[in-house]
Amino acid sequence: MRLLTYERDGAPRLGLLLDERVVDVAEAASALGDATLPHDMLAFVEQGDAALAQARRLIEALSSDGEALARSSVPLAETRLLAPIPKPARNLVCVGLNYAEHAAESRVTEGLPEHPVYFTKPPSTVIGPDAPIPWHGHVSRRIDWEVELVVVIGRRGIDIPEERALDHVFGYTVGNDVTARDLQRRHQQWYKGKGLDGFCPLGPWIVTRDELPAPQELQLRLRVNGETKQDANTSDMIFGVARLIAVLSLGMTLEPGDLLMTGTPSGVGFARKPPEYLQPGDVVEAEIDGIGLLRNPVAGE
Repeated sequence: MRLLTYERDGAPRLGLLLDERVVDVAEAASALGDATLPHDMLAFVEQGDAALAQARRLIEALSSDGEALARSSVPLAETRLLAPIPKPARNLVCVGLNYAEHAAESRVTEGLPEHPVYFTKPPSTVIGPDAPIPWHGHVSRRIDWEVELVVVIGRRGIDIPEERALDHVFGYTVGNDVTARDLQRRHQQWYKGKGLDGFCPLGPWIVTRDELPAPQELQLRLRVNGETKQDANTSDMIFGVARLIAVLSLGMTLEPGDLLMTGTPSGVGFARKPPEYLQPGDVVEAEIDGIGLLRNPVAGE
């Protein structure tokens, strides 16, 4: 199931992708006699398995009735998508140095990390597909890219055992952990350089966990102006999704709708020779097989 947030009459609405059409979940459910599905993603995630079961019934009904599908949906090509969760309730949790080759190219530590390296990005970093990445040229001109698999937590939990960690996943989306490298070094931590407004494109939608039962077998890549910069597989992660969730949840409650960015592979701009950084007018495409393509231009001066 592919769940998304789209703009309708100037407001965000929960949508379902079906046959290249966007179904308004709450409206379509109400038309079929079930008015309990919400119109925003966070509320849907919080309802958990009950909402997913209702959505599957909705898909079944619309798939067998072309006229009903046409009445309750609009073509994807005519829809403005927003970030799947446009305003996360809490900071996004991120993981640094989680691919061996990226850890080596970063030269931050000797050898591989013994434990996951966590940091956060504020909710104000989140933007959606095709939204311009802001050009904060007065703050930084060393703006870099980082494609990442993003985990959407679906079930509350603390001290989650690793063997049950994937049960707490609602689904997955694509993220780009945009980073101002000079700020990252100047302040000797990662929050400021990665926390500028608009520095976390997310999308294009959330693919539910049942469609991606093996999150450590996904190919991910990133292109700038059509040129491939990153190309790797999540099997290369030092700490897999289940391990990241288990360690993060030790003594810390995870909530439905929390977002966990799982790290980026090698190929980032600052480590290239010579270094490369995003420029106004560039187009960045982050893609993960089985999920989709997240495209964002870089805004002008």
